[in-house]
Amino acid sequence: MYPTCLWPSSTTQRPGTSRDYKRHPASRFYLSFCLPFCIPNQEPEDSPEALAMAIFIILSLCSVLVIGVGEAGAGSDEGVERECTPVQPPRCPSVTPSAQPWTHAGQSQLFADLSQEELTAVMSFLIQQLGPGLVDAAQARPSDNCIFSVELQLPPKAAALAHLDRGHPPPPREALAIVFFGGQAQPNVSELVVGPLPYPSYIRDVTLERHGGPLPYHRRPVLMREYQDIDQMIFDRELPQATGLLHHCCFYGRQGRNLVTMNTAPRGLQSGDRATWFGLYYNISGAGFYLHPLGLELLVDHKALDPARWTIRKVFFQGRYYESLAQLEDQFEAGLVNVVLIPDNGTGASWSLKSSVSPGPAPPLQFYPQGPRFSVQGSQVASSLWTFSFGLGAFSGPRVFDIRFQGERVAYEVSVQEALTVYGGNSPCALRSRYTDGGFGLGHFSSPLTRGVDCPYLATYVDWHFLLESQTPKTIRDAFCVFEQNQGLPLRRHHSDIHSHYFGGLTETVLVVRSVSTLLNYDYVWDMVFYPSGAIEVKFHATGYISSAFLFGAARRYGNQVGQHTLGTAHTHSAHFKVDLDVGGLENWVWAEDMAFVPTVVPWSPEHQMQRLQVTRKRLETEEQAAFPLGSTHPRYLYLASNHSNKWGHPRGYRIQVFSFAGEPLPQNSSMERAFSWGRYQLAVTQRKEEEPSSTSIYNLNDPWTPTVDFTDFINNETVAGQDLVAWVTAGFLHIPHAEDIPNTVTVGNAVGFFLRPYNFFDQDPSFDSADSIYFRGDQDATTCEVNPLACLPQAAACVPDLPAFSHGGFSHE
Repeated sequence: MYPTCLWPSSTTQRPGTSRDYKRHPASRFYLSFCLPFCIPNQEPEDSPEALAMAIFIILSLCSVLVIGVGEAGAGSDEGVERECTPVQPPRCPSVTPSAQPWTHAGQSQLFADLSQEELTAVMSFLIQQLGPGLVDAAQARPSDNCIFSVELQLPPKAAALAHLDRGHPPPPREALAIVFFGGQAQPNVSELVVGPLPYPSYIRDVTLERHGGPLPYHRRPVLMREYQDIDQMIFDRELPQATGLLHHCCFYGRQGRNLVTMNTAPRGLQSGDRATWFGLYYNISGAGFYLHPLGLELLVDHKALDPARWTIRKVFFQGRYYESLAQLEDQFEAGLVNVVLIPDNGTGASWSLKSSVSPGPAPPLQFYPQGPRFSVQGSQVASSLWTFSFGLGAFSGPRVFDIRFQGERVAYEVSVQEALTVYGGNSPCALRSRYTDGGFGLGHFSSPLTRGVDCPYLATYVDWHFLLESQTPKTIRDAFCVFEQNQGLPLRRHHSDIHSHYFGGLTETVLVVRSVSTLLNYDYVWDMVFYPSGAIEVKFHATGYISSAFLFGAARRYGNQVGQHTLGTAHTHSAHFKVDLDVGGLENWVWAEDMAFVPTVVPWSPEHQMQRLQVTRKRLETEEQAAFPLGSTHPRYLYLASNHSNKWGHPRGYRIQVFSFAGEPLPQNSSMERAFSWGRYQLAVTQRKEEEPSSTSIYNLNDPWTPTVDFTDFINNETVAGQDLVAWVTAGFLHIPHAEDIPNTVTVGNAVGFFLRPYNFFDQDPSFDSADSIYFRGDQDATTCEVNPLACLPQAAACVPDLPAFSHGGFSHE
């Protein structure tokens, strides 16, 4: 039998639909009490007499209860309400779940990303100034002139600090535009600074200043229109040459629309090339196509400015190379190709992210019983301890500026610079893949954050406006989230039952800014975490789909089999970060500390020796001394410090503590290693220079053989003593995909990054003064509010969170 809820009669309306139900309290009580009772739904073998008896007993009980209610106040709403209506707890104080706009013009917007209005103004000005030959980048061919991107041009640090610290007028807000000039006799890429905003009146070409000359046109990022033209060439012109093979192996549909291509990088074998390997995969609706390779890969030469001149230079199919698809088809028809048939439906539900399990009880929920303890206005976040500005570089990704703890600046900038993946494999798409994701756009490919999954349900969500490959600004809804979170762990605690009895502690509550970049198959979760101890944690988690290849030959040398014909290809993830610490001012020094065991005579027994642990200290003087190659031995304590001391005579400092299990860096004899030479170093400290704003360049992706920026040029033996310094940090991990990466890689164990921790910066732990601290003695009553604030929690948190309706930013940017 199946349980079924019984209604008193077939004519009784359900709660909320009957005016009689609302009018008569006794009826309301009858329904609210009786409806939860369930009786068995009769099956053929059940006794009709037993069923009738069960109904009679339940209805009799309900009648008795109704009579009881009537005696307590029959016909009186007050009596029924007093006896039957549950008391609803009050709603918790709350603010709107979206960030607040700028409240007055005096607030600093130095680091705020460009607004929709500013982006529109810049685009209009550029179109006016550059003439009628401009084509919308969304439709531009390689031979056209188009505006590729517009984003904030960061102000010079000296001008920014003059405004922030000394009250000088703010530097002009400016934009940086990247323009493709494909319609010139010598096609090139130019970088233009436009200002002042919001009413631009000048353009300054900074290409020569920044790059020493014109940027070669082959280095430009690939436009979406270029990808579309490549797809059109593959599906309309090339694949029809091998229809016999494709029908046999791959369920070739009408014009191959059951297939999709997947991009790779770099694009060729030497500087000047623009030839890309594209792999073909089954396009399975509602599931990741990344796990369904056909074993067919095409090398497309798309260097020519006219798409009609693009060609297929090489074909790879299930372990063998061919000169063309026509040659592959001829050999197939001749019976010379051993074909593995690839099912076109994956392996069923296991390839999809849709769970086969019904929803269960709601998961735990954190909320703010007395309202949020931080505010977000525009791009600025403020709490009782921390203030900072946050944003997204269209290509470089998340960044925060002017980070202050208790009003004192500890860092001017902490930002992501680049994310790199290096693959291995025995097919061309896998064995040559080196993706520098900044070239695609870590900010551009941010994805909307899903409430309750990507961030806590009650986080504050912030939109991001951008202008890339379009003449109209677009918006990523909920691109950031900001939230305060109880980590469920004590930040510090001690329980004493020796000599004196007391407990003291503080829960670890952190303030977090998060965004997620989705680069085709992988999703990178970027976190900036701010602690009440003055520490900052910067980390990223990797999740999403693995990249896979067709399984053949000695494939297991390059990963693990994760499907019938699917190899999960081994790869490394690395991210590079810029950390512009200003510890007690601009002039900082680099200190390295570690430990050593030193043989020592036992003072009270000279005939014995012991190994005594002592601290070793060294001040590093040059950039070479302060550069630590990945995998080498480096000091366990490395910190930047000012020439001011704390109460105990130690230099005030901030320690950089890296947590990473990076794979081996690309060997330096690789022809493309200089494009991501930052990967050689776990940590390097250099002088800060305006002409060295980033450790990489978006142009390195498509020409790694002649990199536009080579990070090793930053390290040239200059002094790091008493200078404005930048620490460059690499964090990463080796990923050998395995069965549990299907369908998605989980974030557990796949997080790397670093801490910035105060090191003698204070005279004691600043969290000692936290209002959240708990302390009570053994002779006190810890259950009273006067002694222990946690004892008040049943009253302070006796409210229901006011949950906003679920929302999602969607799958297109308007």
